[in-house]
Amino acid sequence: MSDLASDWACPLSAGTRRRAACALGAWAFGAWATGNAWAAWPDKPMELVVGFAAGGGTDTTARTLALHLSRRLGVPVVVSNKPGASGELGLAHVAKSAPDGYLIGMSNMPGLVTLPMERRTRFKAGDFAYIANIVRDPSAFSVLGNSPYRSIDDLIADAKARPGQISYGSTGTGTDDHLALVLFERLTGAQFTHVPYNGAGPLRTAVLGGHVLVGGMNLGEVMPYRDKLRVLAQASPGRSRLAPDVPSFNEQHVDLVFNSERGIVAPAGLPADARQRLTDALRSVAADPLFQQQMQAQFTEMDYLEGAAWQARLEKAAAEFGALWKSAPWTDS
Repeated sequence: MSDLASDWACPLSAGTRRRAACALGAWAFGAWATGNAWAAWPDKPMELVVGFAAGGGTDTTARTLALHLSRRLGVPVVVSNKPGASGELGLAHVAKSAPDGYLIGMSNMPGLVTLPMERRTRFKAGDFAYIANIVRDPSAFSVLGNSPYRSIDDLIADAKARPGQISYGSTGTGTDDHLALVLFERLTGAQFTHVPYNGAGPLRTAVLGGHVLVGGMNLGEVMPYRDKLRVLAQASPGRSRLAPDVPSFNEQHVDLVFNSERGIVAPAGLPADARQRLTDALRSVAADPLFQQQMQAQFTEMDYLEGAAWQARLEKAAAEFGALWKSAPWTDS
């Protein structure tokens, strides 16, 4: 014990009033010491959890972001992949962790709001501090470069001629890739066989190996492989400025606008000082031209929205997806 701390020691032989004064002093010293220790946050490595396998868009975004955060916070930020259950395992790990600022997670919407609708998850909305959304990545349908499908019309025609015989791979039940298929089927009347994977990396391997005919991956996950894969359509409102040669669903007469939104959450109860410093760091990263260039190189669009504004948007999305779920549950799609 330091000399200062020993000054607040309360001997049992002291009178009641003196012991009370000692206790108050000890409490004050403890609060001072804790405050000074917290002012140094972070003073050890941080962990950024990703609920999908390495090699997918969420993982790539997280690894780029981690490098920028590390420079701003002054400690290593290590990405930890915890794939499984369409991202639930990673989110649950974040939700159950100590709210000390040393473990944060990269969330993926819609899974962040839809997973608790379709099953009893190991996390709930109130388990998180919602720091900021960072980017969005449009959904897309892709096939092998030598596939007979050259357009969305080709795919629709064959799916209607052979209902349920064309395999469609996604990054998991309830993810944006799966829900893009659900909406596509309802918009077109075509029927597919859904095959879930633990992330875009394994799914991309499956498409390249011919194990599934169509891959539901985000635009940023498939564009680096354009020499082997053909993107039939992407789900921006129009052609993405990052991939102007890739047609949208809309221009092929399918009113599908959908994307993956990736943000940063922490366990609920994160101290205000840590939350503010983390928010400041994320805001700085999002405004950094280098980070923006890196996201553009990954065909990923900036979509920075922090704190209460982001949480309000998530709540609105939850209400919309909740109405969709009630009208026609999608787990068996």
